[in-house]
Amino acid sequence: MSNLPQSTQSAAPSSVSPDQTPSEPPPSYVKLAMRNMVNKKGTSLKHFFVTTLGLLGFLIGISYLTR
Repeated sequence: MSNLPQSTQSAAPSSVSPDQTPSEPPPSYVKLAMRNMVNKKGTSLKHFFVTTLGLLGFLIGISYLTR
């Protein structure tokens, strides 16, 4: 299971990762999402810029059509 992509691994709150002791609470979903974003920073930045350009293009297109 360790050679599967991280997105297919279970991130259930009841699972305990190897670097945690069983007495520690599991990491929150926000913490897991931030860790995943740091691990895949190239993809996250690409999606951010594509979304920004798409939204900007949409707003400019709407303003051009409604002038």
